Amino acid sequence: MARSTSRDTASEFERRVYKRVTSRLIPFLFLCYIFAYIDRVNVGFAKLQMQQDLGISDAVYGTAAGIFFVGYFFFEVPCNLALQKIGARRWLGPIMIVWGCVSACTMLVRTAHEFYLLRFLLGIVESGFFPGVILYLTFWYTRKHRAKMVAAFMTAVPLSGVIGGPISGWILDKLASAGGLRGWQWLYIVEAAPSILAGIATLLFLEDHPQKAKWLSEAERTLLLDRLQYEESLKRLDGVERHSLKDAFGSLRVWVLCLVYFGTVSGNYAIQFWLPQIIKDTLTKDPLKIGLLTMIPWGVAALVMVLIGHHSDVTGERRWHVSLAAFSGACGLAISAIPGIPGVLGLIALTVAASTIVSASATFWSLPTAYLSGAAASAGIAWINSVGNLGGFVSPFLVGHIRDVTHSTSLALFVVACGPLMAAILVATIFKQRFAPAREPARVTNP
Repeated sequence: MARSTSRDTASEFERRVYKRVTSRLIPFLFLCYIFAYIDRVNVGFAKLQMQQDLGISDAVYGTAAGIFFVGYFFFEVPCNLALQKIGARRWLGPIMIVWGCVSACTMLVRTAHEFYLLRFLLGIVESGFFPGVILYLTFWYTRKHRAKMVAAFMTAVPLSGVIGGPISGWILDKLASAGGLRGWQWLYIVEAAPSILAGIATLLFLEDHPQKAKWLSEAERTLLLDRLQYEESLKRLDGVERHSLKDAFGSLRVWVLCLVYFGTVSGNYAIQFWLPQIIKDTLTKDPLKIGLLTMIPWGVAALVMVLIGHHSDVTGERRWHVSLAAFSGACGLAISAIPGIPGVLGLIALTVAASTIVSASATFWSLPTAYLSGAAASAGIAWINSVGNLGGFVSPFLVGHIRDVTHSTSLALFVVACGPLMAAILVATIFKQRFAPAREPARVTNP
């Protein structure tokens, strides 16, 4: 009885500690990611006016939207290694300030090449944020909690659409000629400001790891470090511990993870960058109504991804949560691409696609973080994200070029659906391990 009471006390203390960490970190990181994502994808709304004002084609727009990820690709790994050496606070804060400034400068674009350049620079600057946060969460959470925390953080992806869509639509509608600027120019200025402010707040607020967190008691700090140290001793990749850079790049499984993420990302960004245009083509041309309608897919997605992430954590099952979600996303994209489908039914299909694809992407990150540790974790996470995010270049590029040739989005969406379908097949056939949370030591110091 005494042992059972002690175990219950330890479990309750652990629950309180992780709840405290979560309430301190996740809401703030969540807001930062919302600002980052809005700066990344608001080009989809800007297109509704920008394309006509600058006289650019769908192919030029698709290339500019996607070239963001080329800069991302080349700089993500060194950025994540820099975060591990410099610390999250001094790394994430300044890059948020800089990307806000770069995003705002997009208002000055006059030619296609200027558009390409600023989107490329934005990708370079932002490349250190998302993989940096995924790595940062491994400094605080064990895999027992990580899928749910990553899902909570990545809820910012759909919620950026819920929040940014109506705001972007309102800016385009109400500030179409205010102060001598067009609505799309105001959009870049207004939506860049929160990123700059969040970067300043990061420098003042964020702690690099539990050892430096003054808001933790000694007992709380000890519990977190004990849990993390215990998990590090259990990590295996292909039956061997993976700690070095060579281990990250030399593993076949890491390269498969790159392809899986490529597949989900290609589907996600096709929707992110082209949803406003699809709604304009099929439902309404009013910018404010377009903004409001984009809330539907992303609002549903925010709920679905949290539910799937939580269920994956509770059951300890990752493979089918990722695979079935990706497969459902591929089906949603394919259905939305049926020629002549009514606009409302197309929006429902895209809602299914958006909610399941972002759910697959969020739960996906429990796979590489379960395998990798040490330098292999920082490099491997960044490398998977770098290669995977090339899907964010390929799918908008393909959609733009296919639209220019066919004057329709149908064939483009069929092609894009192949990405999440590939991801679903790879996860189902290769990743057969069940990632049930390992038993952890129950030792608690002075709760």
